[in-house]
Amino acid sequence: MRAHLNCIARQKPPARRAADGRPIEVATALRALILVLAVAVASVDLLAQSPPDSVAARLRALEDREEIRLLLLDYGRHLDSRDFKAYASLFATDGEWVGGFGTVKSPAAIQAFMEKNLGTAPNRASNYHLLSNFVITVQGDTASAWSRWAFIVPEANGARVAQAGRYDDALVRENGRWKFKKRVASNDTPPPAAAAP
Repeated sequence: MRAHLNCIARQKPPARRAADGRPIEVATALRALILVLAVAVASVDLLAQSPPDSVAARLRALEDREEIRLLLLDYGRHLDSRDFKAYASLFATDGEWVGGFGTVKSPAAIQAFMEKNLGTAPNRASNYHLLSNFVITVQGDTASAWSRWAFIVPEANGARVAQAGRYDDALVRENGRWKFKKRVASNDTPPPAAAAP
């Protein structure tokens, strides 16, 4: 028995065989593995230099449009909740807001401007904005957007559209995030009538 075990220990392991039964040499298998890895590395490098119509570029454009769509919605959400600090943070460092109250530039100035014009108290009237019809065009690190807004005022038997208009936006990617470079809020309806004295 011991002689049998010594004989087995001295034997070479059986050669690996390909699917057709031929032996595979380790050197050949190693060369094939290196070739596969080289092709994989070259493919990754080509993806990094993808042309503008590549899958990676199209995916990036979709991600950018989605981030901008959320920026547009956050604008309305922060405005309606009267969170003017968060509202102002949606603007670039040199961002500008243009609307019925006037024109103001920079996040700090926009926050102070909105607090002055709309107050800092909670929105107890529960009025809100409906935002729709987003048209977003992305060009690298800049973009433009156009959308509609309607200002809704709750009443005893439902709600009414008090005013409506549109936004024209210039956007910029700043520190990896999309921000308003310039937002122009236009009113397409006459302002509410003043109460009679």
